[in-house]
Amino acid sequence: MTAPVFVVEQVPSGPRFVLDGSEGRHAVSVKRLHTGEDVVLTDGHGRWVEGVVEAAEGKDRLVLTGLGTVHEEPRPAPRITVVQALPKGDRGEVAVETLTETGVDAIVPWQASRCITQWKGDRGLKSLAKWRNTAREAGKQSRRVLFPEVTDAMTTKQVVALLAAADFAAVLHEERDCDSEPLATVGLPVGGEIMLVVGPEGGVSPDELAAFAEAGARTCRLGRSVLRTSTAGTAATALLLGRTGRWA
Repeated sequence: MTAPVFVVEQVPSGPRFVLDGSEGRHAVSVKRLHTGEDVVLTDGHGRWVEGVVEAAEGKDRLVLTGLGTVHEEPRPAPRITVVQALPKGDRGEVAVETLTETGVDAIVPWQASRCITQWKGDRGLKSLAKWRNTAREAGKQSRRVLFPEVTDAMTTKQVVALLAAADFAAVLHEERDCDSEPLATVGLPVGGEIMLVVGPEGGVSPDELAAFAEAGARTCRLGRSVLRTSTAGTAATALLLGRTGRWA
């Protein structure tokens, strides 16, 4: 089994380090790590180092030793970003969790016209914080050292600008009879930025589809079954990771 991952503000370069606070408490009281077990420390931005547990002190201090070279995770290519329309309830966190575990590089919360959920004021700030915390925890769970960026929520106009700058952009569409291409066979770039748009429960509106198409986005479908907004992006990301060789 791979070593558990813990997040630190700055990856230590010395031979010895004390992990305390909430991460230390999780390591000692939840993971119950013991002397001699391996641990990975990361800043979540790609820098990481391995260490070995020397001792557990109290309920929230883990003493690590044998810290070696600090590594830098290479940026993956192509980079995959999912523009996720805001789902109802806790399905947003479900989407962020599975997208992170699968390997997406960035998540853009999108306030689509047909979204039932509205991120406004303090509620919006709290919801965004939940998404970012979910990405952090899912990154640790899946042993990632480069966590996906969760941007501020964007409007359709802002999303259009992102799609126009991408090397490949696609809007996932649930209707097989529309003018769409299979994502499984559409041509993909070997590098640069791939962007996927996932609509809300009510679908992407005709005006949004037209704006995305004008920005260069293609309309694509996954398969015969219609997936929820909280799972479609994850399925599409897995398909692209396989097709681009990132899962090779």
